[in-house]
Amino acid sequence: MNAVSFDYKAMRASADKAAEFLRTMANRDRLLLLCQLTEGERCVGDLEELTGILQPTLSQQLGVLRSEGLVSTRREGKYIYYAIRDPRVMSMLGSLYGMFCRTKKSK
Repeated sequence: MNAVSFDYKAMRASADKAAEFLRTMANRDRLLLLCQLTEGERCVGDLEELTGILQPTLSQQLGVLRSEGLVSTRREGKYIYYAIRDPRVMSMLGSLYGMFCRTKKSK
């Protein structure tokens, strides 16, 4: 049997990146915000109304998502719009939706 060669240093670095990504996603408020952003760009006021997350929590969580590079911002006048920037977010949310959000049809 051939031993498979692993680059453990590279694997550790990848594991660190994955853990950081999951840590950022592992927050109920951030998940709610990201789920709303899967529908497209939203302004802060819309996100507050749609999620029920109030200031300052909303700003704090959007700041985390922005600093981690998961969302981007765009200013239009006095409004700031957020959009998903990192394509991994859409993939992860699709998986989470399949695991936790789909309702089971009654037989």
